[in-house]
Amino acid sequence: MRVLVLNPGSSSLKSSVIETASIPVVGADGVVSDASSESLAPLGQLGVDWGVDATAGGDPADDIRALVAKYEAAGITLASLGAVGYRVVHGGATFRQPVLVTPDVIGQVTALTDLAPLHNGIAAATMTAGLAAIPHLPHVAVFDTAFHATLAEEAYRYPVPEPWYRDWGVRRYGFHGMSVAWSTERAAAILARPVGELRTVVAHLGSGCSVTAVDGGRSVATSMGLTPLEGLMMGTRAGSIDPGVLFYLLRTGRLDADELAEQMDHESGLVGVSGNTSDVRELLRLESAGDGPAKLALTMFVRRAAECLAAAATALPALDAIVFTGGIGENAAGLRARIVARLGSIGVAPIGDAGATEDAVLSAVESSPAVLRIVAREDLIVAREAAQLVGKAR
Repeated sequence: MRVLVLNPGSSSLKSSVIETASIPVVGADGVVSDASSESLAPLGQLGVDWGVDATAGGDPADDIRALVAKYEAAGITLASLGAVGYRVVHGGATFRQPVLVTPDVIGQVTALTDLAPLHNGIAAATMTAGLAAIPHLPHVAVFDTAFHATLAEEAYRYPVPEPWYRDWGVRRYGFHGMSVAWSTERAAAILARPVGELRTVVAHLGSGCSVTAVDGGRSVATSMGLTPLEGLMMGTRAGSIDPGVLFYLLRTGRLDADELAEQMDHESGLVGVSGNTSDVRELLRLESAGDGPAKLALTMFVRRAAECLAAAATALPALDAIVFTGGIGENAAGLRARIVARLGSIGVAPIGDAGATEDAVLSAVESSPAVLRIVAREDLIVAREAAQLVGKAR
């Protein structure tokens, strides 16, 4: 089946057309077949730039129609598609599996916007637009949080009053689930190990950053929580900080709740410490030129990433592999090496700082755990899940 994958973000709409027959699957024996980057390439890939604020743009249905017209002009016809799939960041406690998109589903995704303000409202608007622009195809929502439905209660509960969890749903959900799922399967294929036997920590380092421990294909610990704010230092998000800091700022009137949310989401992390940018390439250039704040921002990023990686490893009975993925994890070879260099105390051997353009093992052959670089391919997971759900529905 050919699936049009729509991945709405806070500033852009990414799209690709995937032929699902080319996507490796986990066999009954847990073995994943390896695949070349060429065979995994989408049939087509297009995007729409929504600017700084996606909510301030025009009708997403017009953007989707324009994308479809471009695909048609390239020879990928609407008639050849079997489904439309969407990446949705937050599924809350309701959505633990992919679902067919309906107005009711869109309403429930919208209701979760407070838990993922940069993502869910835009996802809901995109699904509404998709149904309007392509009404004759089945539409499927796939949720990043669903991969973490395997977390044990000890991992998803917070040590807060029980009514917070029972009445208000305060718990850890975790994110980047599709990226982690793909990284786990791809690592198993590259290492020629059954998924069920592999104990892996996946570091998704991009504009958002998270670390997940995966035991036999199941998420057992993850750094993001109720919202995508917890855990590692990120591009514009602070990650975990003392909650007393937030109380202090509110109680003293230095910030109100809206200002606090804005600064925690958009003005913290790398951009907050550097005072300049969240772009790692620019920060590396500034660091090499002797810029103190840029150096501090990157040093903090490396330290906090290593701390979260080491913490995640404690959730596993053993550590077979560490995977770096996401824009920074894939492309910032020097930062990868600096993070790994801090993991010697848990038995991880250093790696070089040479770049890589393919999915690959970066560590020496005899090293354990292995360290890998894998390209994030959420689109493949969305397409496969959408095709499977539509196939069952038929």
